[in-house]
Amino acid sequence: MADTPPADDIATWQRKTAMRCNNRAWELSVKPRTHAEDREMLDAAHAAAFHWGEIGTELNRMRASMLLAEVHALLGNGALALRIAEPMRLYFLAKNDTPDWEKAFTHAVHAHAAHAAGDASAHRASYGRAQEAMAAIADAEDRKVVAETFANVPAP
Repeated sequence: MADTPPADDIATWQRKTAMRCNNRAWELSVKPRTHAEDREMLDAAHAAAFHWGEIGTELNRMRASMLLAEVHALLGNGALALRIAEPMRLYFLAKNDTPDWEKAFTHAVHAHAAHAAGDASAHRASYGRAQEAMAAIADAEDRKVVAETFANVPAP
């Protein structure tokens, strides 16, 4: 088909779209939102996950899962949030090269998903791990970014 762009152009477009959607969903996740912004956040998170699924690495897909788990926890879809968060948590905790900020995000998002799902034991455990992991973040700016998300997680 003559109108079909080259595969490299499609991949570049998907990467840019995935990043834009990812950034927009995270931006919305840490601020007070209207109902329309809740919908935009959900749509952006799913769009990011779709595009990372098409052209991303396993790391990109797991980061997209982290975002999806957080968005669903924020929206009260606890069972789904926790179902998405579990494999994401296992992935990041099994990696030896997971950065300190990403470990903290992993625990914070898992704690939020567990809380939304009503799993008090998992919520309490991940919340405590998130606090410890945040304290261990070397870079103050990274710690600030994680703290914005962690602020959404109710204390046990």
